[in-house]
Amino acid sequence: SLERVGLKARMGHRPSELSGGEQQRAALARALINRPQLLLADEPTGNLDSHTGTEIMDMVRDFNRALGMTVVMVTHERALAERYAQRMIFLADGKLVDDRANDPSPFSAAEGGRA
Repeated sequence: SLERVGLKARMGHRPSELSGGEQQRAALARALINRPQLLLADEPTGNLDSHTGTEIMDMVRDFNRALGMTVVMVTHERALAERYAQRMIFLADGKLVDDRANDPSPFSAAEGGRA
């Protein structure tokens, strides 16, 4: 799994020796090791710069497509949800306020998709 997320060369490093993006990729590898049917992602890009966040979300999208797993993601970033989610559910004050289908961008922002 570390190879799939681009961390094979960092296998012998301690978590404190990894960058934030590398730590997030390691967490993704741990989550995917048993090929789950459901991946829960709570603010997966919260502590990352925009470039690294896009890389992580592109990986999640690719695993979703390749492995057929369902991804449930919580985010405060509407643009992120619009770029990747097939369905968006909005909550306000603990109540469901909107539930809609979404046609996510087929490309990442780096590939010329919508921002």
